[in-house]
Amino acid sequence: MTPAQESLAKSCLLGAENDTMTFPEIVGALFQAGFESYAIDYRRCRAIYYLPDGQSTEYATHQSGPVAERFDVRAIQAAIRDAQQLVPDYTYKGFCQKVTKAGCAGYVVSFTGRRAVYMGRSAEIHVEYFPS
Repeated sequence: MTPAQESLAKSCLLGAENDTMTFPEIVGALFQAGFESYAIDYRRCRAIYYLPDGQSTEYATHQSGPVAERFDVRAIQAAIRDAQQLVPDYTYKGFCQKVTKAGCAGYVVSFTGRRAVYMGRSAEIHVEYFPS
């Protein structure tokens, strides 16, 4: 992994957390730089960015709060819709708080698979496909 790729991954994380980059902007930038996917782990407060050859870089994320035991797909979907529509007062930190309160322990975004997979503590999942 090049220093430029590491720097870009870090700037995308900061862009999300500071609400200066949208999800489509982040996906586009990471894909253009050669990344294949990234994962957010709410329990460990980590973001991991992956290249196709297995190399990765990892950064600390902000604390979102405890992950609820019950996986509430409807609440997770509602938070995703708010993010997609950039509803007034939307923030990424607020999104993270909503989904962890709804039992989301983390998610994986696959650029080649054009989807995000949200996971609960008991391995429940919700798959969200990228708009075409």
